Amino acid sequence: MLIALALVILFILLLSYGCYRYVFYSVPDPDADDFALSDPLQPEEQKKLCIEMISKLKEKPFERVYTYSFDGLKLAGRYYHKDDDAPLVIMCHGYTGTPSRDFCGGADICLSSGYNALLIEQRAHNGSEGRTISFGILERKDVLSWIDFALRKFGKDKEILLTGISMGAATVLMSIALGLPENVKGIIADCPYAYPEEIIKHVGKERHLPIGLLLPFIRLGARLFGHFGLSDGDAVSSVKRAEIPVMIIHGEADDFVPCEMSEEIRMANPEYVERHTFPGARHGVSYLTDRERYTKLVKDFYKKTFG
Repeated sequence: MLIALALVILFILLLSYGCYRYVFYSVPDPDADDFALSDPLQPEEQKKLCIEMISKLKEKPFERVYTYSFDGLKLAGRYYHKDDDAPLVIMCHGYTGTPSRDFCGGADICLSSGYNALLIEQRAHNGSEGRTISFGILERKDVLSWIDFALRKFGKDKEILLTGISMGAATVLMSIALGLPENVKGIIADCPYAYPEEIIKHVGKERHLPIGLLLPFIRLGARLFGHFGLSDGDAVSSVKRAEIPVMIIHGEADDFVPCEMSEEIRMANPEYVERHTFPGARHGVSYLTDRERYTKLVKDFYKKTFG
């Protein structure tokens, strides 16, 4: 009887660890390929444009900066300077992304508008320490670490705007619930998901995994080996507390993070949240789909946010 019980417990632990490794585990790579475009259905003209913009951003000088997370990880970032007195835009890339790839367009809009940009490297990505991607649960606390870093480096009166794409978008939205300082004047979220668990379920179904059977083990793996709970935070409940302007952008043809997820976020606080969708745009490529409209939306939001 005891042997059978031990075998059951061992099976549960092994399956939970396997789920943790598949969903959450990541080894950071300082030399990650910025040009590894993941969407095989992306039109060739969009890929070409993206490669050109990545190359352009990589040619710009930046300062390598570092801070530490609440749990002791060394986090890396890339700071692009325009003017001492200009506001700062902190940018959070997506799941397994890189700053240069995910913000090749966003950084250009920011810098051309005369603002300073801090492109962070999320924990367990690029040059930042860590082995766990938590879909924004732990990363939202890293956002506070970067804000604190910015205020120490650039002055306690520095105005800040947070932006993110995909997981990074959900991350900056979830950071609201932690209590952002008054320096943070607004948030731009490009294709955010509403709940970490819901996006895992959606992607699992898309990959034809028995997600209903695996989900309890995914939850347990996150808790035991990642040291976080999938229900510890979400964008919807966080945005309900927002008292700063939030702009959501989402592609209507996004089959990775369904467009309706961001509508649920908007409905949580329509007084402060505006949402703009892009017909025909797949995941994270609204900018590439309609550069003129995207740029105008972002620049107008900058002006509204920073006065």
